[in-house]
Amino acid sequence: MKERLGDYIREYSVRNKNGNDIPVYSVTNTQGFCQDYFGKEVASKDKSTYKIVPRGYFAYNPSRINVGSVDWQRYEEQVIVSPLYNVFSVAPQLDQQYLYYYLKSDYALQRIRAVATGSVRDNLKLAMLYEFPIRVPDLEQQKGITERLDRARRLIALREQELETLDELIKARFVEMFDNGLSPIKTVEEMCSVIVDCPHTTPKYEGDLKNPAIRTSEIKKGYISWDTMRYVSDEEYEERVARLRPMAGDIVYGREGTFGNAAILPEGYKFCLGQRVMLLRPDFSKCTSEYLLHAVISDDVYRQAVGKNNASTVAHVNVKDVKQFRIPLPSFEKQNEFSAFVQQIENAKHAVNRSLLELQTLFETLMQEYFGD
Repeated sequence: MKERLGDYIREYSVRNKNGNDIPVYSVTNTQGFCQDYFGKEVASKDKSTYKIVPRGYFAYNPSRINVGSVDWQRYEEQVIVSPLYNVFSVAPQLDQQYLYYYLKSDYALQRIRAVATGSVRDNLKLAMLYEFPIRVPDLEQQKGITERLDRARRLIALREQELETLDELIKARFVEMFDNGLSPIKTVEEMCSVIVDCPHTTPKYEGDLKNPAIRTSEIKKGYISWDTMRYVSDEEYEERVARLRPMAGDIVYGREGTFGNAAILPEGYKFCLGQRVMLLRPDFSKCTSEYLLHAVISDDVYRQAVGKNNASTVAHVNVKDVKQFRIPLPSFEKQNEFSAFVQQIENAKHAVNRSLLELQTLFETLMQEYFGD
């Protein structure tokens, strides 16, 4: 049986009227309560209107809770947050971590979006939250549920850390093998047989799962993400590959936004380039795709890209700048040695990714079991 959430939470609207030096926090959807989110810009502001959040109390941004920007304060005796935030206390019969998971569940997020839609900036007022239905088992059951969910989240975080560590191993090995001044330095243009920019028109997307038009959002460091991939018709595909038809082994490079990401195109797909994407075709008489990929996503090349950033808002680099990035050209023996090392790491990452997916599925299943309809 579900109960009214408003019977367990109460608004807390105490201001920092004396302007006391209390730590300033924000609440984000990924980090929850976090400090320094706005950098140092709040240091000189009048903070007397900021709201106090005691330990154990919740806070949320009314126009961001629809993406999960809500958390309970567990770090200090008290902190302060923007006066725009809503702050509330929780009755002793409701465990804070249990409520946290409820508010982050798909059920609650869908209800938040439905209720807040149409208000100012989809603003969720506290009075709206009061009317949310929630199951409130006894405290012992609540704590058992949160312990299981916490355990699953810890294991997920460990797997994610393992993946980061494996990526760092590849970077460290690249530096160890090639950032030693022993190899001649060449430009990216000298290492490629062809370099082309994308057509400067927006692709005409359609729903059919054919002819992927790869965009910067799909290009990650060393791999392609398929979660948001969009597709084009055969006719649109032919127009977009008129200058060069991408093939397996080519490297796609994102030159705007999160520029510096690159990936090798796999076999079996008819790719074309979306906006703000470059294609680098290795000169296979000089280098392998695997080596060139890791050269262009190296920290050294990223620093070169940052130095060529031509925008004050959205970061981007020009094609002519990318062509002039300088990278070492080692022997094929060294390149193949590095590629073999990378393959070992990729095999390890595959096993970790499989475990991570299983844990994420378990977590989502538990969340649905505890907080779904």
